[in-house]
Amino acid sequence: MQGKLNVGILGATGMVGQRFIQILHNHAWFNISVIAASPNSKGKTYEEAMKGRWLLDEPIPENVKSMILDDVNDVKGISGKVDFVFSAVNMTKDEIKAIEETYAKTETPVVSNNSAHRWTPDVPMIIPEINPEHAEVIKFQRKRLGTSRGFIAVKPNCSIQSYAPAFAAWREFEPYESIVTTYQAISGAGKNFNTWPEMIGNIIPYIGGEEEKSEKEPLRIFGKIQDGVIVPASEPVISAQCVRVPVLYGHTAAAFVKFRKAPPSKEILIEKLNNFRSLPQELKLPCAPEQFIKYLDEDNRPQVALDVNYGNGMGVTIGRLRPDNIYDWKFIGLSHNTLRGAAGGAVECAELLTAQKYIEAK
Repeated sequence: MQGKLNVGILGATGMVGQRFIQILHNHAWFNISVIAASPNSKGKTYEEAMKGRWLLDEPIPENVKSMILDDVNDVKGISGKVDFVFSAVNMTKDEIKAIEETYAKTETPVVSNNSAHRWTPDVPMIIPEINPEHAEVIKFQRKRLGTSRGFIAVKPNCSIQSYAPAFAAWREFEPYESIVTTYQAISGAGKNFNTWPEMIGNIIPYIGGEEEKSEKEPLRIFGKIQDGVIVPASEPVISAQCVRVPVLYGHTAAAFVKFRKAPPSKEILIEKLNNFRSLPQELKLPCAPEQFIKYLDEDNRPQVALDVNYGNGMGVTIGRLRPDNIYDWKFIGLSHNTLRGAAGGAVECAELLTAQKYIEAK
């Protein structure tokens, strides 16, 4: 592509906003031109605003430290300086819906990490390797909004990235029922061990709203566009439990699955995982891993300590695939929750939408 697109990061001071900055500060296609947060941060340099608040191991990029924060509510001013925005704002769901739609109506595409619009029928919720065709619903959304280039696209919940890709790779065998337990890192709550010391050596068997997302969002990912909206699939039916564990990065899933069509063998299932390729790999998108899913043969893999950064944190690792005495098969999956599951997934989504010409220079 010719020249970089100018992007804004809404909610740049939170953990996901920090990940956006880390990923985008030297991105091949995108240039950070605006960083924005709450009115309390307006006018401060990013370094000033983040004093004592930077949560990542990597330091604040030098070219971002001196950037001045804007107020996310200055929609007109920010929209005049960017080609599109990433949204990671910390507001109520209704406030997020409203502000993202306001940006879209200024002809500024919004790629959101937030959950507010995940069930808006004409808003695509995209894992680029699984349902890139859902971007086609944008034309119907634009008609509703009265825009020619503005729209909203979202990425799904971070926890489903550790098991939904396996279901996608095995789609020809028709997975129709699954039980999943996710073991989720504390960074998924926007915290580390310094800000959440009570998680050290602890497990909390509840994450508000997470189980419903884990059960329902894969069905929307596997759905189809009908009459201008995305109609969720009816299968696989998923029952989920979600547990917070003392891990900084990485969501692990223990999944059990039944198939309508019996897979020929374990070897075939593994082959389907390792050979799963999609449009992001064909297009060689900057954030897309060369191999999306990697199967690990060792009995004690995947492990957070060894595997969470596979594919620069954008790949998914699967292991311990074996027959089950109640379900057909069971396996363990692992994904990086703030890279593949959050900011990185949103950036790859924006790359896809750029390659598809939904996002272009103003």
